[in-house]
Amino acid sequence: MATDAPQGTLLNAPARTARSVVFILLASSLAVKAGGFAWDFLPYYVASGTGHGTAAAGAALTVFGVGWCLGQAGSGWLTDRLGQRTALTVLMLLSAAACFALATARSLPALLTVSLFLGMTMEAHRPAVSSAINDAIHSDAGRTRAQAMLYWSANVGIAACGGIGGYIAHHHGYRGLFIVNGLVCLGFVLVARRVLAAGPPSAEHATHTYRQVLADPALRWIGLAAVFAMVCAWGLVSVLPLLMTADGLPPTAFGTAMVANTISVLILTPPMMRVLVGRGEQLKYPLAPILAAGSALLGLGITVAALQHTTMGYSIAAVILVPGEICYSVAIGAFISTAAPKGATGHYQAVISSAGAIASLPPLGIALALNAGGRPLVAAILATCALIAVLACRPLARALHTARRPDQAQTLSLAQQETP
Repeated sequence: MATDAPQGTLLNAPARTARSVVFILLASSLAVKAGGFAWDFLPYYVASGTGHGTAAAGAALTVFGVGWCLGQAGSGWLTDRLGQRTALTVLMLLSAAACFALATARSLPALLTVSLFLGMTMEAHRPAVSSAINDAIHSDAGRTRAQAMLYWSANVGIAACGGIGGYIAHHHGYRGLFIVNGLVCLGFVLVARRVLAAGPPSAEHATHTYRQVLADPALRWIGLAAVFAMVCAWGLVSVLPLLMTADGLPPTAFGTAMVANTISVLILTPPMMRVLVGRGEQLKYPLAPILAAGSALLGLGITVAALQHTTMGYSIAAVILVPGEICYSVAIGAFISTAAPKGATGHYQAVISSAGAIASLPPLGIALALNAGGRPLVAAILATCALIAVLACRPLARALHTARRPDQAQTLSLAQQETP
């Protein structure tokens, strides 16, 4: 990928190349997700680790999702207003504190409070890392590959977290996992302080508001598609634990399914990236059809999962999800790379990540649907979500066709002039 540093470099040391910064940030993002035991095992800890049951776990995940929505808005604002280094430092320190607090929480009110703060820091790093990628790489295809790798690192990290953490939790309990999670977050703080430049961004980066960026119809349509597609994708770490707990399966079963997902991601990502993005400087295909295909595959995988009762069945469903995850990652990466005006990458990434946060809210509804209508009702709800995501890709394609990046920058400038 092309990784020439632009003027006003993001690097902390002149000898450090833009390529090395991008790879360090991607590796750190993977490490944070792989060590994200507090996020992945929150439902198991609330349901069985503290004995509050499945309904309480669903409530904790719902509160977690509310915090995620709030946290993304704040992280995008911090990134574009105060700079990538400051945003990562502040937010990852808060994330570490939330992880340490979870290790001591036992009562349901305390668990729900901690779940809110965990959600607020769940994707705290992503707007800053996305902004750093867009600053470091010039070509559309190069940025898309790097942005897609950011989502790939998240998928691999989450799956590895489930695989490793499931076995550790089964034999040694949960609290040690949460402490490790906090230490990993502190490690990311040190990385940010080491590789990113200090100080606020340029004045251009401080001009955009959420009101202005949401004037972009393409952002609104891709946000809608992302909400419903991510209901299916998020099901891997939220719906699956609820279903497996209802089947009486231990955490090791969840770990097995996540290992199957991880291996499939590692095998399928390189060839699918070559097909969908290519090796050149320009994108090979429009992003809307890729997003539609990914949404359909995500819906298929999680619908299959809803009808399973065995570790093998859940593992197969986790594998079916993988091509959808990759298509989704490429499409979202292409959008962030080509549609976000300069100085608004943090806001754009925060809106997309907030869509994922909204998608994390349904677990309580899924738990209620499981009790009320059983597996067929859960499967129908998830399939409907995938269908809505696919349908939203058509107006998204129209919006992208009629608006190019210069037009969007002009729109934002005009909106800024009109804002009192």
